[in-house]
Amino acid sequence: MDSASHPSSRPAYIDATAGIAGDMLLAALIDAGADLSAVQRVLDALIPDSVRFVRSWVDRGGQRAVKVDVEVLVEDPPHRTWASIREMLEQARGREDVPARTLDLALGVFGRLAEAEGATHGVPADEVHFHEVGALDSLADVIGACEAWRQLGITEATGSVLAVGSGRIRAAHGDIPVPVPAVARLALGWPTVAGELLPARGHWHSHAHSHDHPHSHGHGEGHSHSHDHLPAHAQGGPHEHGGRRVPAGVAPGVGELATPTGVALLRGLAATAGPQPMLVTEALGVGAGTKDTPGRPNVVRVLVGRKLTPDAHATPTAALQLEANVDDLDPRLWPRVVEELLEDGALDAWLVPISMKHGRPAVTIHALVREGSEDAAAALLMDRTGSLGVRMHRVERIIRTREFTEVEVRGQRIAVKVARDQDGTVVRREPEFRDVAAAARALGISERVMLDLARAAASGAADA
Repeated sequence: MDSASHPSSRPAYIDATAGIAGDMLLAALIDAGADLSAVQRVLDALIPDSVRFVRSWVDRGGQRAVKVDVEVLVEDPPHRTWASIREMLEQARGREDVPARTLDLALGVFGRLAEAEGATHGVPADEVHFHEVGALDSLADVIGACEAWRQLGITEATGSVLAVGSGRIRAAHGDIPVPVPAVARLALGWPTVAGELLPARGHWHSHAHSHDHPHSHGHGEGHSHSHDHLPAHAQGGPHEHGGRRVPAGVAPGVGELATPTGVALLRGLAATAGPQPMLVTEALGVGAGTKDTPGRPNVVRVLVGRKLTPDAHATPTAALQLEANVDDLDPRLWPRVVEELLEDGALDAWLVPISMKHGRPAVTIHALVREGSEDAAAALLMDRTGSLGVRMHRVERIIRTREFTEVEVRGQRIAVKVARDQDGTVVRREPEFRDVAAAARALGISERVMLDLARAAASGAADA
């Protein structure tokens, strides 16, 4: 699949609410349409005869998913530092068999991973070692996912809140907390969730990844994690765990749900964290981890599509309502404040008189705005009124569709709003009063007379 066939803007959403590992993300991208054989060719061009991808279909918690395993083909792979990996990738620039964008993405991801591991161990990033199988595993996951990302033509991405797991695991350096140090550093600035509070009669299920994603390290010390997770359960009232009394409904630990390679890919590929953005989904990929826990699908999902460009004149059924109470604005200024909000794109704006504390008379200004324009509208509202804050809430609306047409009355052009019912029947035609007032001034007649003429013209246009 060639990215050239995709539109110039192609958004994606990475759902890591069940955790993430490099092989899981790669599998999700393959499921979404990337060509695994083409991914293999890129990897072979960089590290020939070293690893082989094997794809299979699996069931995870009742969901169909793609599993991609990495088979190591060499018995004694070399140790690699971040500096040597960077040099290998840079030397591949200009080669026809290694796309430049894949190299750029992979360099960014490995750079994040090396910085996090270096900070964890107190060594410069260039000295961080990716040992033995771990080096090949990380190279396969990172380069493979970046090439699949390129193939799908993804240009921007948002990631979900990241499930990192909880509890403790045993590693070469001893018993360490989850998230492991490198994941904790890679997740700085990103929303994460560890455990869950469960109902008193609930059951906790662990779905930690048993695939051993080795962690990079410095000074020649290895610490790949053996996933010997503490038991995870919460059934009924308080229970004993590790000699400690655990409150009812609190999970003592689910183990490691996010690996350093997986989180480095999430941070390197997704620019922002948040809910799924508005997009028309054209491809869905579901990538599986190794562990299968009933009732909790151990998967990463990727949604790929195109932006939905709203019609500037369409009236949305969902909007945001901004409000502010103001008690010190000269009342002569209010009409222009409302006009500016409307000119700036507000769907509606209005004033409501109120009485504040100590009986002070005041005004609440309201503005109904499209999602995505709330920041600009709030800034305008505060600037024009002097308010120090704006309340905001989402509103859902049942509306009739609107469209505009024009009529001509005595040489004056007047816009007419046409409202339609759900079946398309026109239920109302109303001249825009701003145009009516302007036409009345131009013709030297009253607004009342001009409004009657405009309504008659709008009705006549409908009958014609």
